[in-house]
This record gives sequence, structure tokens and C-alpha cells, in this order.
Amino acid sequence: MIDCGAFYRMLAVHGVRFFTGVPDSLLKDFCAFITDHAPEDDHIIAANEGGAVALACGHYLATGKPGLVYMQNSGQGNALNPLVSLADNEVYGIPLLMLIGWRGEPGVRDEPQHIKQGKITTGLLDLIEIPYRIVPKTEDELEQCLEDLCLEMMQSRKPVALEARSDSFAPNKFTVSETASGPMTREAAIGRIVSRLSEDDILLSTTGGASRELYEYRIGKEQGAGRDFLTVGSMGHSSLIALGTALAKPHRKVFCIDGDGAALMHMGAMAIIGSRGPENFRHIILNNGAHDSVGGQPTAGQSISFVEIARACGYQETWSVESADELDDTVDRLRAAQGPAMLEVRIQKGSRSDLGRPTTTPGQNRDAFMKFIER
Repeated sequence: MIDCGAFYRMLAVHGVRFFTGVPDSLLKDFCAFITDHAPEDDHIIAANEGGAVALACGHYLATGKPGLVYMQNSGQGNALNPLVSLADNEVYGIPLLMLIGWRGEPGVRDEPQHIKQGKITTGLLDLIEIPYRIVPKTEDELEQCLEDLCLEMMQSRKPVALEARSDSFAPNKFTVSETASGPMTREAAIGRIVSRLSEDDILLSTTGGASRELYEYRIGKEQGAGRDFLTVGSMGHSSLIALGTALAKPHRKVFCIDGDGAALMHMGAMAIIGSRGPENFRHIILNNGAHDSVGGQPTAGQSISFVEIARACGYQETWSVESADELDDTVDRLRAAQGPAMLEVRIQKGSRSDLGRPTTTPGQNRDAFMKFIER
């Protein structure tokens, strides 16, 4: 394993002192290190991976120094456009170093949403002609690897990449923490919300812990997990999946349980929802100010107002709550409101250490959900 501090110092030798990206569980130790040690202006946790590429490009244009863009390999799709139409050496020729967490690596067991992306990760880099290396096992090997990659990056004026496996970086304790303002856990909030919905309401949930906790709630209450759509991948897109469902089922109330990091990733969805104005659409954002599922790195969720943004986008009614009593009352008001409507719930970071995962496949979830909403 590579010591995070040693890697940080190696990057500085090659002029890489600016860091931006979207956190990933395979990179959480290095992300924690740069959050704790990089100057505030030199580390920005971006809303999405394409935005991170743009930030690194802007940094290079101002300083002549390359930046490091970190991401899970699922973020390659978000990054693709600025990589090939901005940074590529056939366009502006902007050097930058990507650090990519290789989820779903062939031969390594992982969650179903990572399998396809893992298979095509290196092929995508080959297709867009980005040179890459796997993070080596030793620091001496990494030093030589970085020297080779950075030389090619600067001489060819193009992006290059390092791919990290699950055991690439040594553990590093995260000391900087943003404290969420709400007293409830996400799991408690989900339980209270779902308990106040009707048998006919349609519910979709965002990727990560929210879907896992929703699944366990249904199992615990013996309600059957197939009635909800669990978005296991496609971070940031749950609200538009829910909008598509709401427009097709105008006589059923449709609820989307979202997260602050996911909502920030593709915030333009709120403008589309507001402009379409579906009366049956209900948007619930569970805001703990963190990318909770991949290491607890902070988001901008606690420093902005989702409800004001939603109102500006055309949502008819909005609320923000923190306490359990407020939540119970407001869910009732949300159900009775004319949509689109939004409820933000400010909650704690973290989840149970023994939180399980769905035992059904995505295909089984799809079929059961479609059967539920047909009735």
C-alpha cells in the first residue's frame, strides 16, 4: 500500500498542488489526506466529475500547473465531454492528472452497478487516447510511474490517468469534519417518511445508503421490498427517473428520496422538474452535508438552501425541517400539497455498521417495481 502523505509529496515535486474531484470509497484515504492537508483554495470537492475537469483546466490556464482530478470510474461518463472537447491535445491541450478508483475491476467481487463500468474502464481511456497506469504496490515504483506519466502529460499537453485498486492506499484517518445540523439519522428519517405514505404512493430512492436503508425498512416491516425503485447507480439522476414516472402516472403521488450530494451533482434536474410542473411529484432531500457512502467527505449541501433553489425553479411548495416532530407534520403536508413540492430534511452523518444490502438483483427490483405501479 502507498502512504498517502508520500504520494502527496511526490505530486508536489511534479508541480501538482491543486486537487478537485468527487470522492470515491477506493480513494477515501487519499481524499481524507488532501482534505486535511491541502490549503483550502487548492482543494475543491466538485459537484460532478465534469466540473472537476473544468476546475483543473481553469487552474492550469491561470498558473501553468497541472491539477489532479479524482473520481470513481463511474464518473468517467460525466468527465468525458470536457476531457475530449476541452482538455484534449487536439483542442486546448491542457495537461491534468486523473486518479480513478477502479470499482468493478474484472475478477474482483463488487456491487452490480459497478460490473459493467469496471469492464470498460480501461477501454474508455484507450478510446479517448488517455495514457494510464495502475497505482504500483511500492513507493519507489510509484515515483518512477509518476515521473513517466507527468513527463508525457506535460510534453504532449494532454490528460493522463492513474487507476487505483481497493488496496492501493494505506489507511488514513479523516480529521476534518463538517457537522450536519439535524438530530435524526438518515435511517430514522426514512422510517418516519415511509410510515406516513399510503399504500398507493410510488417511491424511488437515490443511490447509496438511502436505498439500502429503505430496503431494510421494508423487510423489517414485512412490506415487501419490490414496491420501491432503488437507484443503485446513476448518482444524481433519481429525481429525473422519478419525474419520468410521475409524468406517466399522473393520478399517483410519486416521491423521490434524494441526497444532498446527488442533488448537487445534477442540480439542473430541479429546473426541469419545476418547468414541467407535475402536480403529483414530491422531492425529499436528506441533507447531511456529506458524501456519506464513500468516506464522509463534505458537500456544499449545508451551506446552500435547497428550498430556495427549488422555489426559484418553480416548485410550488417547499419546507426544511430538522426534528422528528417537524418531519411527521410536514410529510403529511407534503402529501396534501400540489406539486411539484420539496421537503429538505437536515440529518446526521453516518449509518449503522451492520447495514445490509439488497439481496434482490437490479432486474428483479425493476420487474417488481413495474408490477407495483401497474396496479
